[in-house]
Amino acid sequence: MTRSAAPELLHAPALLHARVLPWYASAARDLPWRRDDATPWGVFVSEVMLQQTPVVRVLPVWQEWLQRWPAPADLAAEASGEAVRAWGRLGYPRRALRLHAAATAMVARFDGAVPGTEAELLTLPGVGTYTAAAVATFAFGERTTVVDTNVRRVLARAVEGIEYPAASPTRAELARAGSLVPAAPREARTWSVAVMELGALVCTARTARCDQCPLADVCAWRLAGHPPHAGPARRGQSWHGTDRQLRGRLLAALRHSTEPVHRSVLEALSDDVVQRERCLDSLVADGLVEPLDEDLFALPGGSPRT
Repeated sequence: MTRSAAPELLHAPALLHARVLPWYASAARDLPWRRDDATPWGVFVSEVMLQQTPVVRVLPVWQEWLQRWPAPADLAAEASGEAVRAWGRLGYPRRALRLHAAATAMVARFDGAVPGTEAELLTLPGVGTYTAAAVATFAFGERTTVVDTNVRRVLARAVEGIEYPAASPTRAELARAGSLVPAAPREARTWSVAVMELGALVCTARTARCDQCPLADVCAWRLAGHPPHAGPARRGQSWHGTDRQLRGRLLAALRHSTEPVHRSVLEALSDDVVQRERCLDSLVADGLVEPLDEDLFALPGGSPRT
């Protein structure tokens, strides 16, 4: 293979499939939501939890969640605040409310089952394009295009020869990803998870482990000499002192209490009055916290108003 021929070969889906699928067969992590006995609900919960959250943090919470709520009806039968409580420290807790809302919709409109097509999944509250495609593919074997951050990065490097994709997917990018999906549904399902795994384990955002990559000798970015990212500077998310951190502390105080919490308890968590009130107001606005009478606060749906 010559240096100049490789980029052309990368546009042939068969080459990508021949490299990535065998790699996945030997390198894939054994995760419970990928096993043959995983339920559609288990897959659905995993996809919501894994958004912007690493597997190591999701796994124990997912296991506890499925033990407590093995089916959508089990979650829908409880107050939404219990979903927030069980969410723990996964971050972005509005996802817990979305899961509860989706479970409630499944009970009301799909006889308590996870709908089996991408189009039906898109009708659920809080379910976007990625989640619908991922659940349709991984839980039901529907041939569709699954594009997450890892997939976008792998294809940007291997096919386009750039270090990072644009901030948001373009139509051309989505069309390119779709053109690479194998025709057979079973192979398409494996392809989607294999490219995600390659991005998660090898072609990572911070370090490209090219010596471990099945596409190393044909990767357009590597063959071009690893040109640096030419777009806007990529900044890591700060945490200490941010609203996100304080929102988490306020919510934790409510999660750890079985009774409504008085405002004085929340006030003790921060001396910055402006930031604290802003964060508390935003939690209420997001539906994660319910204000009660007598300056009490609780998780949603868990305590009647006095």
